[in-house]
This record gives sequence, C-alpha cells and structure tokens, in this order.
Amino acid sequence: MALTISTGFVVDDAIVMIENIARYIEMGDPPMEAALKGAEQIGFTILSLTVSLIAVLIPLLFMGDVVGRLFREFAVTSQSTIIVSAVVSLTLTPMMSARILRPSAQRAAGSRLQSLGARLREHDRLLWPGR
Repeated sequence: MALTISTGFVVDDAIVMIENIARYIEMGDPPMEAALKGAEQIGFTILSLTVSLIAVLIPLLFMGDVVGRLFREFAVTSQSTIIVSAVVSLTLTPMMSARILRPSAQRAAGSRLQSLGARLREHDRLLWPGR
C-alpha cells in the first residue's frame, strides 16, 4: 500500500520540475540554462514538500501495539520513497530534462489552443459520427 501511494509522490515531484523547466525552454532559454533556472526555482518547494510529508508520517513510527507494527512498515516505506523522490527530482530530473527536452518548432501564441481545439473536434467526430 505504501509503495502505491508513494508512486504518486515520485511522479508529482518530477512533473513539477519538468513543467518548470519546459516553461523556461518555451520562453527561449537553452535547455541547460532552463534546467538550472528551473531547478533553482522549484528546488526549495520540493525540499519543503519532502520535509512536511516526512513530518506527517513520523507519528506513525511511534504508535504502539499491533496497529503500530503495521503502520511502522507503512511509515518507513513511505518516508524512504519520499526521500528518494526528492533526490531524483532535484538531481536526475533536471539533468535528463537538459538533455532530452528541446524547444518546439512552433512558437505561435495560439498553437496550443488550436491543437486542443483540433483534438476536441476529432474526439467529437469519433463519438458522434452522424453529426
């Protein structure tokens, strides 16, 4: 159960970092510079989220009886994956983003909305072919 819940934490931290780096790339920064700016800007947020999530799980470590034994495993597993998630989000994610993410070919202001509109029209056409 703890691993299932922790998957969300791992993915969430990485998504926040990648979105911030992608924003800088879309603004015209080179990928390496965007990764450095994005990691610098979001780093403290990820660190504070990690500390608060670990602090929330600390009382589970000190519970007694049979329920405490069950929750102890949950707390240790969750805290371990949260720490790993923070380390990966602060180190590996910016490095991979600098290598993999590239600026898009289209920089038109409305290109995303036009693309979304085209997808919605295609979706409607597939759902209601007679319309």
